[in-house]
Amino acid sequence: MNVLIETQFLPSLEFFCVIANTDEVQVEHFEHFVKQSYRNHTFINTANGIEKLTVPLTSKGNRTLIKDVKIDQTQQWKNNQWRTIESAYRNSPFYEHYAGDLNKVLFQNHLHLVDLNMALLTLCLKWLRWPKKLAATKSYQTSSEQFVDMRNVLLSKKPYNTRNFYNPVAYTQVFGNAFVENLSIADLIFCKGPEAGGILSAASMNHSNYGNVRTA
Repeated sequence: MNVLIETQFLPSLEFFCVIANTDEVQVEHFEHFVKQSYRNHTFINTANGIEKLTVPLTSKGNRTLIKDVKIDQTQQWKNNQWRTIESAYRNSPFYEHYAGDLNKVLFQNHLHLVDLNMALLTLCLKWLRWPKKLAATKSYQTSSEQFVDMRNVLLSKKPYNTRNFYNPVAYTQVFGNAFVENLSIADLIFCKGPEAGGILSAASMNHSNYGNVRTA
């Protein structure tokens, strides 16, 4: 099975449950940018609770193609985000093993959001040891029998449990006694390391649920 999905920044566990059993992931680069979506933000667990990490953008109009959306280089977001990530996960079991890779990608000079997100997704698939084909679309996809269309299905304004893709599997997190569900993949990686892929596979719900999703 192949999936067509929008670009996301350090995606949630639900995102990876959607692609867990796929062979190829096509990331849409020719849609219009959608505000207040996972395209440029994600959530992690900190000592102060759940915190949103946001990539600042220079062009955020709803008529801007996502491939043309640029990162705002005038803001110190990289340093601020890294301090937040370091504070949240430096005491996690696998921080030292994975932090260098994440730091390297975040601090590369990506001009466009899609380039940063693709680099991070490539890194995450490497961490998970998931040998999937990852590609960007060359034009806007309107119809195809080759892909299940998951674009704009994982909406940030609706909780994951209104959909049928992610069934939380609890794991030990750095902060708090109650398990926080559906955070960024970074939380799972830093906390569970090489076990992350198995946890996501266990959390992935029956993909017959794709039958209720439109075909691209």
